[in-house]
Amino acid sequence: MIKRTFSLTLICLAGFYGAISQKITPSPYFTFGKGLGIISPDSLFLLNIRFRIQNRAAFRTEGIDDFTIDQVEARVRRLRLRFDGFLYNPRLTYLIQLSFSRGDLDFEDTAFPNIVRDAMIIYAVNKRFSVGLGQTKLPGNRQRVVSSGDLQLPDRSIVNTTFNIDRDFGIQAYYNNYIGKFYYVLRGAISSGEGRNISTSDSGLSYTGRLELLPFGPFTNGGDYFEGDLAREPKPKVSIAMSASHNENTTRTGGQLGKFLYVPKDINTVIADFMFKYQGWSLACEWLQRNSPDPITMNAGGDIRYVYTGFGQNYQGSYLFKNKYEIVGRYSQVTPSRKIQLLDDQTKQFTIGANKYLRGHRIKFQSDITLEKNEWLQGSNLNTDGWIVRFQIEAGI
Repeated sequence: MIKRTFSLTLICLAGFYGAISQKITPSPYFTFGKGLGIISPDSLFLLNIRFRIQNRAAFRTEGIDDFTIDQVEARVRRLRLRFDGFLYNPRLTYLIQLSFSRGDLDFEDTAFPNIVRDAMIIYAVNKRFSVGLGQTKLPGNRQRVVSSGDLQLPDRSIVNTTFNIDRDFGIQAYYNNYIGKFYYVLRGAISSGEGRNISTSDSGLSYTGRLELLPFGPFTNGGDYFEGDLAREPKPKVSIAMSASHNENTTRTGGQLGKFLYVPKDINTVIADFMFKYQGWSLACEWLQRNSPDPITMNAGGDIRYVYTGFGQNYQGSYLFKNKYEIVGRYSQVTPSRKIQLLDDQTKQFTIGANKYLRGHRIKFQSDITLEKNEWLQGSNLNTDGWIVRFQIEAGI
């Protein structure tokens, strides 16, 4: 009798605790794919977590014939943490990206640790049209809209460094559709024009638009937004694009980037780019032109800061072998306009790179060697040339 009573008591207690456990919110669901995904039990919230590290070693020589080491680079080039997902409705998505390495903080120009790179909330009106508010990349040149984690070489070209329009806070709209089998993408933005994490702005705004034409349809797995033909496209794929940006009364030398000017200036940037991929072959080209009516500013002490106006061109080709080794070649040239040729020189870079992909762009070894030639088109400054050698490991999820 006692044993039976004890057994019934245990059964009742088990039922009681079982009833309680049913009321307790169960653990969230986890997914593994592009990052670590966490989904709330009611499926109203998704958080996807990703990180990546770029560790780099590089050096530069004194000259073409003088191999004495002039500069050594040994650092964490990028350390990023990214969160994305949806809130209460799969149509309402968010993107957050933070940076932590010194080279990513823009500290030298802004004088504060510029940690927040992306903070965007996007609503998908339908499968073709989306609108977002917040801070993220503007629809600029191809190499800039490609993530730094999806590059073939350790870093973007000098053309991108000099002329890209980078990130800004504002409203952006995205639209894509077909005309027959002809695919196209439209992107537009109205933003502050001052760059990321600037708390105030003048009355002048920045207006940016981009048109992408893909005559043979979309690339495999979004291949027009990562470098190299890792998808080994079975059919030729082409993307032709143009962007334009007008930035009114910007306070920085590069519009959204650079040191602060002594007098606000208007900046106009025009961009054209091209991408081709087929069976491991890849070709990407960019042409960027920046203009400003009066690019030079001066303070009361005679110090000069100026908008880098001029023209840049970049050509990059590669072949990916089936064993995931890749060879890459790049030619880049940046030419200042006549207005600033006494203040800055023309730069040319000839680069050859070799890569090994272990898990696509997420885990890879990258190396390159660059011949850099600098020439003053006006004035009597000495030209400086040299070799740059870089090795980089990237790891992330």
